[in-house]
Amino acid sequence: MMPTSSPARPRHDRDRRVHEAVHEAVHALLAEQGMRLSMEAVAARAGCSKQTLYAHYGCKQNLLRAVMRDQIALTTVPFDEDGADLRQSLLAFAERHLEQLNRPHVIQTCRLLDAESHRFPDQARQIYEDGIAALQDRLAQWLRRASARGQLRHDDPHAMAELLLGMIVGLDFERQRFHTPHRSDAPSRRRWAERTIDSFLRAFAPQSGSPESHA
Repeated sequence: MMPTSSPARPRHDRDRRVHEAVHEAVHALLAEQGMRLSMEAVAARAGCSKQTLYAHYGCKQNLLRAVMRDQIALTTVPFDEDGADLRQSLLAFAERHLEQLNRPHVIQTCRLLDAESHRFPDQARQIYEDGIAALQDRLAQWLRRASARGQLRHDDPHAMAELLLGMIVGLDFERQRFHTPHRSDAPSRRRWAERTIDSFLRAFAPQSGSPESHA
């Protein structure tokens, strides 16, 4: 008797394609429409039905949260393996973060959100919580574990994460906002990432003579 083929794989592939198309549509539409983005516009841009979109995500808030969550997962891949080389993990994260911020749709999205945030304060706050705040939390969790392993001086991990994110971005995002030359190529971003990470590691090096400095 010949085994019957399972529909699970085609369905999984189809769902993955819909997921990717929807997320690409959200990125593009946020840059074009800001918080005026609608589920109908996303469905039309992604080439799927509104019923499919609502079945997968339920509402616009859940859709935006899923897109933010996926982006944070991609940016923080270097933190997936605890105990890896500390400097290389932080350097890889810094380069990914700078590359993401250098994408044209990101700066255009931020310009629109800045202009519209006073009209949609609740949506703006939610985007911040699901995006920037969630990224800070993910980084803080990783820094806390690195400190527990003795790789960094013990301190407030959320403060450490905020300092590191600010150091990584520097003034470059502001330069983009004001159409001023910035670190638009990979080598210049790499040099800045190295300077940032090495400065951070010096600032939070385990204190000499402390237990963690001998771990």
